[in-house]
Amino acid sequence: MKYPTLLKSIYLVIILMQASAIIAQDIPKSLTARFITEEIKLDGVLDEAIWQSADIASEFWQYFPTDSTQAQYQTKVSIAYNETTLYVGIWAETSGEDYVVSSLRRDYRGGRNDNVSILFDTFNDGTNAFGFGMTPYGVRREFLVSTGGASRSSFNMTWDVKWQGESKIYDDHYTIEMAIPFTSLKFKEGATSWQIRPYRFNIQSNEFSSWIRTPQSQLLGSLAFVGQLNFEKPLGKSRTPLAFIPYVNTAVQKDFEIDKTDRNFSVGGDAKIAIGNGMNLDLTANPDFSNVEVDAIFTNLTRFELRLPERRQFFIDNSDLFASFGNFFNEARPFFSRRIGLARDTADNLIQNRIIGGARLSGKLNEDWRLGVLNIQTGRDTINEIPSNNNMMFALQRKIAQRSNIGVFMVNREAFGNSDFLETSEKYNRVIGADYNLATADNAWTGRFYLHKSLQPDDTKGNFSSQSTLTYNANNNVFAIEATYVDTEFQADLGFVPRTDIFKAGAFAQRFFSPKRKNIINRYQGEILYIMYWKPTDNFKMTDYFINTEWRLDFKNQTQLRSGFTHDYVLLTDDFDPTGTDGATPLPSGTGYFFNTLRLGYRSSPAKAFTYEANTTIGSFYNGNRYGAGVELAYRVQPWAQFSLAMNYDGIRLPDPHPDADLWLLTPRVDITFTKSIFWSTLIQYSNQRDNLGINSRLQWRFAPLSDLFLVYNDNYFTQDFGPRFRSVNLKLSYWLNI
Repeated sequence: MKYPTLLKSIYLVIILMQASAIIAQDIPKSLTARFITEEIKLDGVLDEAIWQSADIASEFWQYFPTDSTQAQYQTKVSIAYNETTLYVGIWAETSGEDYVVSSLRRDYRGGRNDNVSILFDTFNDGTNAFGFGMTPYGVRREFLVSTGGASRSSFNMTWDVKWQGESKIYDDHYTIEMAIPFTSLKFKEGATSWQIRPYRFNIQSNEFSSWIRTPQSQLLGSLAFVGQLNFEKPLGKSRTPLAFIPYVNTAVQKDFEIDKTDRNFSVGGDAKIAIGNGMNLDLTANPDFSNVEVDAIFTNLTRFELRLPERRQFFIDNSDLFASFGNFFNEARPFFSRRIGLARDTADNLIQNRIIGGARLSGKLNEDWRLGVLNIQTGRDTINEIPSNNNMMFALQRKIAQRSNIGVFMVNREAFGNSDFLETSEKYNRVIGADYNLATADNAWTGRFYLHKSLQPDDTKGNFSSQSTLTYNANNNVFAIEATYVDTEFQADLGFVPRTDIFKAGAFAQRFFSPKRKNIINRYQGEILYIMYWKPTDNFKMTDYFINTEWRLDFKNQTQLRSGFTHDYVLLTDDFDPTGTDGATPLPSGTGYFFNTLRLGYRSSPAKAFTYEANTTIGSFYNGNRYGAGVELAYRVQPWAQFSLAMNYDGIRLPDPHPDADLWLLTPRVDITFTKSIFWSTLIQYSNQRDNLGINSRLQWRFAPLSDLFLVYNDNYFTQDFGPRFRSVNLKLSYWLNI
């Protein structure tokens, strides 16, 4: 395998394409924001004089069920502003009042609720944007967009900021008024224009639409398809206020395994300080990352760790500036913020490690440059042989052309103090590198090309990780190629590296088909993915490959039918028990296995009050067989309550002396929103693979903007004998104070 030759070929293709291809969109639509001095009463009724005379963004295009006609139910957007606030007025035509709104809780799922959303690309870089949305019931959401909205992971829904909005429902339409303080946004002083992208989910009529016409092969929130927002009067400074977010938390918890009860009382908080027009300084002291929200549990049949999302507010702003370096497909990311605050004890169990404090500076230096610096100190835990660590990352990114960029970074984890239990090889770990992210103006070509190197004590040779990936997406065709290398000694203590000593190559092809008559079926979709892994230190012996094919039918009422076939080959490099049974005889290393899997899945229309999704899997599995089935049922009592039940079963049958397994994962959930500020949710998660039955019940009162009182009850039981495992009660108060 000529790895350097392959990489050079891919780089040459990209350089030639970037140098020679000039890809332009149609002349963009534009909208003028009117400067006002009069008062706007925020009641959702568009009866002020400004809304009668303001410029209007209209003539929305369908995105679903087609992407080639005007929307059947039109939307109109107007924007006005004064010295302090940006106002948005929205008029949305409907077929009636049978709206789909799952709850009154803020930060709803966009594709499961009737709503209108709008993106503001305030630095006109086609890469980052602020998103705001509202439902007909006046429920709000805000989110950040990174990497140009290229994938679903580009949308960070955990971001919070202060703004207001109201709505009004009529017989054949609804209206929305938003008031977004300029202090909640970042932008260049004196700016005269932003890029803007309004789009709409009309679930009740099975229609999605956008002001800017967007191909269905692209995401509806892609920043490659934007209009221009022109301001009558240049904007002043963004003037983001100084924010203090103190918290008080008291908790009582008992660990039944060691028969220990703890009572904790903690005080701490965060501060947000604006630096210029585009930078944020986040400070934290004794932060509380308590379990007010639990992670979803998954059945893991692979040999590798699963990557879970970051939910902690301290890490959210400009998170892509730190987290987007590295592999597109999570083979090797140099920084993964969830590593901070967790550590391994002497029994190799993952436990919480106290964060003493930290600082985080991030944002725009100007239209072309972004800077990120993070430094967090974690505490020493002598009992569990965990040293005090300083965790640091530096990132610098430069925009190239319209939507591409190049970035460099350094990550450093360094132990403080002298500890008898600290090995010399564990004193520090550093990773340095550079990434080039390609995105053409219309998003037809995207890609990533990086080279990273890790440094450890007495280990500085080699230790490389690199990737080249290139995707073409246009005319209902998607093609992608990838090559990734992770050296056997590459190490990223603050990153996510499931395995090392790999060279990976892959190719992907996807095609969308539209039937001539769209009476029932809206679109067909076929795809094939082929990925191969080699072990460089063993003469590039092939260790894994899989071929995955899928055929999907999208119906006009938003239901979906999927079928697929996967052919796998796995050469085990270590002993492995896919059932996870304690004390079982594992499959031996050095053995290769071929197995095939058939899949079938169906998803009902989200427009109905009762929704369901079902899937089944059958086939061989290593040297045995596997059968899997899953179903998710949900019923909403609109808009007050949502009840759901997800069930997943995996039956594994292996020949003697290896064990069989029946793995169950059950997750009932109740979510009740009494008002737009009082919520109660209970989540139960049963997993016999993890030997745990967990109950998380949370009452939340949002008594002021972004300020909450939580009462949280956690209870965990063993599934074998259903004995108690761990129990806690938390009372937490946090308050967001702007100065």
